[in-house]
Amino acid sequence: MPQASAAAKPEVTLSKAQAGKGGDITVKGKAWRPDALLMILICGQATPARGVPGGTNSCANAEGLAVTTKSDGTFTKKLPVAEPPEPCPCVVHVATVTGEKAQADAPFKVAGHPVEALPKQQGGGRLSVLTDTRLEGSSGVLNWFGAPPSRKFVFTVGNVGSAPVKDPIFQVGTSHGVFAPQWEEQQWRGTIAPGKKAQIKLPVELSAGAHGNYLVSLKFGGKVLAEQPWGVGRPWGVTLFWILLCVVVPAAVFRIGMAVVDRLRPHRRGGARTRVAGRHRTGRLAELTDRLPKLRLPQGAVAADQAARGKQRTKPTDTEEPGTHTTTLPWFTPDTDPGGTAPAGQLSAPSENSPTTNTTKGNT
Repeated sequence: MPQASAAAKPEVTLSKAQAGKGGDITVKGKAWRPDALLMILICGQATPARGVPGGTNSCANAEGLAVTTKSDGTFTKKLPVAEPPEPCPCVVHVATVTGEKAQADAPFKVAGHPVEALPKQQGGGRLSVLTDTRLEGSSGVLNWFGAPPSRKFVFTVGNVGSAPVKDPIFQVGTSHGVFAPQWEEQQWRGTIAPGKKAQIKLPVELSAGAHGNYLVSLKFGGKVLAEQPWGVGRPWGVTLFWILLCVVVPAAVFRIGMAVVDRLRPHRRGGARTRVAGRHRTGRLAELTDRLPKLRLPQGAVAADQAARGKQRTKPTDTEEPGTHTTTLPWFTPDTDPGGTAPAGQLSAPSENSPTTNTTKGNT
């Protein structure tokens, strides 16, 4: 059974053969690869016998749906009806998105959509791909930093018609995921005679920073001849650049901020400078005091001042209580006071009516 299902051709059936825009139909399939991702589209200017000559450009891509087959290779999906960009005859086109290429078409009529005859196939020379296609080239350092990846699409075609094909124009398309290919015309210079073959190399280039799984398609005469998958690596150089940018810029801002803070905050030596400045101010005050004119005292007052200073250095007498200290003016000492010695505790000078008198001799 598995071998029979693998050899069977994929099939597609529809719940309705005709429906108008805004309606929906149920699409069923069988004999597909298990767990395969499929794309379902309504395409114009196509028949099951000829397929879709214009590629997915003639399909209603915006209204297309994706479905994954079951383990037995079957699927069921409800598809909204949409008008394709090309007139009918139309088909419901089902094709694999990834993995081994497989496709199937079912005839369908979009009610109210214009119908035109299919374009006649050109007689004479016809090209067919004879060998497997491949991509030549490799990625470099610049691609690691986001440069556009480029390859050479190499394939061998043979002329199976009755007339020579001169300077054929091919269409090379690249698609990413479920998106439609972006086609670009490229002309090959040369002539392929009937029954002959030729190897052709066409350049293929993606956009800058492209990465992921891409599909390169080759079309000639409105018919897709070959497809080649292309896995593009991620440009890790760009990622590394952004990581370094996120690390270096904050570090630089932090360093600048610390430098500004260090400039604005007060220095640690400010206290020492203040103390030194205080000492300088004290020294200046002392110097100014020395420069002031001094008061000249009489000779007797100078001697009395010296005697008073000498007494201040001596110990207190027995009659004086410890801890007491009598302060006298230098020019009014007890020895030189004209009014005599004042009693202890008297602050003012003695008067003439004082009962006490100076004696030259004391009690023995």
